[in-house]
Amino acid sequence: MKKYFLTALIALASLGVNAQGKGVKVGYVDMEYILEKAPEYAEAKNLLEQKAQTWKQEIEVKKTEINKLKENLNTEKVLLTKELIEEREEEIAFLEKEMLDYQQKRFGPNGDLMIQKATLVKPIQDQVFNAVQDIGERMKYDFIFDKASDMTMLFANQRFDLSDRILRELTRAQKKEQLTKKQLKEQEKQDALDDMAAENPDQIERQRKLEEKKAAREKIIEDRKKAIEEKKKAIEDRRQQLLEEREAKKKGVDAKKEENTTDDTTADSKKENTVDDKKAEVEAKKAEAEAKKKATAEERQRILDERKKVLEEKRKKILEDREKAKKEREEAQKKKTEENKKED
Repeated sequence: MKKYFLTALIALASLGVNAQGKGVKVGYVDMEYILEKAPEYAEAKNLLEQKAQTWKQEIEVKKTEINKLKENLNTEKVLLTKELIEEREEEIAFLEKEMLDYQQKRFGPNGDLMIQKATLVKPIQDQVFNAVQDIGERMKYDFIFDKASDMTMLFANQRFDLSDRILRELTRAQKKEQLTKKQLKEQEKQDALDDMAAENPDQIERQRKLEEKKAAREKIIEDRKKAIEEKKKAIEDRRQQLLEEREAKKKGVDAKKEENTTDDTTADSKKENTVDDKKAEVEAKKAEAEAKKKATAEERQRILDERKKVLEEKRKKILEDREKAKKEREEAQKKKTEENKKED
């Protein structure tokens, strides 16, 4: 009854909201999947399984002892009196009842295993419930269901599954207790990006591509600047090498000749140095101008491409809105026609 009531409620809500031009936002979670992925649950579950294994071994020991007593009784029955046989049978019956009571205590419907399972799951279920409330309010969901509950889901589209988002929310809540204020701000920013990605994966993909293009452009500009600097350095090194070579030649000349030609050599050296400096400066400026020109052209082309893309997306959105409005009008007309037929 509960299942049919929920189904009817969703159907009525869908009809009512669609009549106003909006859609019902529905999501679901898989509690079993979340529990299996939660680290605290896995650790506690392992401890509980170890306890259960110990209890099973204890029961097996009791069974072995009872079977051994039964075998001994069957073997010695011909040698025992009626009173001894009854006494041993009563002892065996008592041990069997004791074993069954112990088994019920450990593994029964209200046994230790079920109680500890409930105790184990409760805190995690509370965390999941709180996370579902936060996501439902933040992302403006109308309904969020549990796939693992008694409500039958004949079909569930994967894009409405909030289970992984709930797990991320639980992990974030644990991490936030150990973060500084700065790290908390960064985490909140990342949370917003994750929510945007979950809500609109196309938008986050476009954002990622734009970031990649921007990084690529910056790398190209940086590489060009680096190449210009390396070229400048090479020219400067070559000029320094020429100066050193001239200085070496100058030192090897005869002292007297050096005295007579000091003025001429100095003048020639200064002249050559000036020519080399001017040449290096011209080449550096030319290379820098070419790099700036190319970067400007690429930036202009990028802006044109982005404008073109934005216009294309706007055009596509207008066409989709028109198509949606057309379908809504057709559905409204169809519904009106059906109602008129029913009235006739």
